[in-house]
Amino acid sequence: MNKKLVLYGLASALGEAVYVILVALFMRNANHYFGINPTIFAMAAFLMIFVLSAAVSGALILGKPILMYLEGKKKEAIKLFAITLGWMLILLIILLAIVAN
Repeated sequence: MNKKLVLYGLASALGEAVYVILVALFMRNANHYFGINPTIFAMAAFLMIFVLSAAVSGALILGKPILMYLEGKKKEAIKLFAITLGWMLILLIILLAIVAN
């Protein structure tokens, strides 16, 4: 069961990392889509992307642990959440190392 949790945590963290990179690419090119002086609609679109990102991120990171917790697998749910956060930390360190070079 521990190996399964580690792999599921890694998959969740990688999914989140891919999602974050895709949103970052979109945001990097936002001036191309919205122009240099954004309108109220462009700012509203940014905020909606932010809210959508929070929901997607919450689902990727918390979805399975919450389901496990509600099924009565409380220890496994907490372990999975901690493992996923651990993988996220490792991916963050790798990303920071790439950015620093």
